[in-house]
Amino acid sequence: MDEIEGVDQSGAAPSAPSVATDATDATDVADPGAARERRLAAFRAASRVLSRPAADRTLADNLERLGSRAPEVHDLTGNSDIYGDSIVEELERRVAALLGKEDAAFFPTGTMAQQIAVRAWAGRTGNATVALHPLSHPEQHERDAFSVVSGVRTVHPTSEPRMPSAEEVREFDEPFGTLMLELPLREPGFLLPSWQELVEVVEAARERDAVVHFDGARLWECTPHFGRPLDEIAALADSVYVSFYKSLDGLGGAVLAGPRSFVAEAKTWRHRYGGQIFQQYPTVLSALIGLANELPRLPSYVAHARVVAQALHEGFAKAGVPFARVHPEVPHTHQFQVWLPYEVDVLDEASVRMAEETGTVLFRRWFPGGPPGLSVTEVTVAEPGLSWTAEDARSAAEEFVRRVEAAQG
Repeated sequence: MDEIEGVDQSGAAPSAPSVATDATDATDVADPGAARERRLAAFRAASRVLSRPAADRTLADNLERLGSRAPEVHDLTGNSDIYGDSIVEELERRVAALLGKEDAAFFPTGTMAQQIAVRAWAGRTGNATVALHPLSHPEQHERDAFSVVSGVRTVHPTSEPRMPSAEEVREFDEPFGTLMLELPLREPGFLLPSWQELVEVVEAARERDAVVHFDGARLWECTPHFGRPLDEIAALADSVYVSFYKSLDGLGGAVLAGPRSFVAEAKTWRHRYGGQIFQQYPTVLSALIGLANELPRLPSYVAHARVVAQALHEGFAKAGVPFARVHPEVPHTHQFQVWLPYEVDVLDEASVRMAEETGTVLFRRWFPGGPPGLSVTEVTVAEPGLSWTAEDARSAAEEFVRRVEAAQG
């Protein structure tokens, strides 16, 4: 753990335990009852939000959205899917083309897709060791599924809150068959390397005869940071996983893309793992809607996240918060972290009361940030946030601090 006032050479915020469940919005599904219902009611009713995650919508809302937008992306007079054909194959073709890969396979979850990816690469390389970051999704959120279910072993070229460097990959002291890179690395703040650093890390893995797999659940929003299109980014990796609900507002689902023979093997394992689902058209339609509506807008979200992040920093400084951190200072994607020196329950209460009393949601759920009294949250800037000016964000930060102080009192 870094010193609270210090920053390590990577420029990272103080490292923290996992800040959320596996959801774009950090709604705590482990908190049923009155507190959660109050929070959801306040957030749903709010008129000013930076993003409108799925948790803010009722079942009726979701069905209406799907029904009204589906005709824009697919011919609904065609046949429905049966065990992965029809519309599912169309989505696979579209994503393979976007990523510049030979083929792609649709999966109900990213957890399943990545287990199968590393299992397939272990068989092909003859090495069942996967090098990845200890803060990556499989290590933090999947109950050791890589080892328990898929029979692979994980090692960590670095424990620093950033992607491993080329030197760390090149000089790691034992062989590995697959290097998995999460882009962006969510837990330390949705962090990305520079393009040159990414190229060099991939080259270092190749020098060790390892394959490279991108955990690209949020790869969609990485193009502004790298200054490269999706297919050029994906070309660095042997295989790529992408998600449809984290950035594209889909109901769920994932795609694993790569060489044709690799994808064929992945589909065989998909059946064995229980992922050969009878019909998946609602999820696939929502993914197609996300590709059509959200994907083109992501660069604007990333650009505006930088405006909001700077304004929040200024608002906290004006409010006199003794330690406040927006991390990274210039967001790499449309998501970033905020760290404040207050207890979680105080910050959660201030967040809900601000929504109830002003109709504005600035922050959602807070989580312990490591040292006592330091808490962290994640901020997502999406379409609703584009209407916020820098002054709106600064004023909201000051208003939030006033409510924190009131909650403490």
